[in-house]
Amino acid sequence: MEWILWLVAACMLGVGEMHQGGLYLLPFALGAALAGVVSLLGVSTLLSVLMFVAVSAVVLATLRPVARRHRRMAPAIRTGAAALVGKRAMVLERIANDEGVGCVRIDGGEVWTARSYDEDEVIAAGERVEVVEIRGATALVMH
Repeated sequence: MEWILWLVAACMLGVGEMHQGGLYLLPFALGAALAGVVSLLGVSTLLSVLMFVAVSAVVLATLRPVARRHRRMAPAIRTGAAALVGKRAMVLERIANDEGVGCVRIDGGEVWTARSYDEDEVIAAGERVEVVEIRGATALVMH
């Protein structure tokens, strides 16, 4: 029946890891699971505890450095049209979706065909807007 306690401990540690997400509890959950398997095979309590400690230590020593390296990786850099989303733009030509007109200069650089993100909004030339989305070669903008 001791193996059931190890299994319950492994499950609780696994659920705790899912909620916490820092790979602190996963090594102990794996150690408890293996200790439960060893206990199910009929070995002594001392050997089960030693298995728990050994497996937890080995997994912690090997898994944590890998996880820490991945957490320090630079975030993905947006390039191309995706990098323009969120940028400020100056309306050069009045934007009216129903007339199919409008263009903007994004972030003081390139001139793009533009449409209002809100279908009914008309935006006058000279106003500042924000790029919400890029669809093909058209920037969708809003105030």
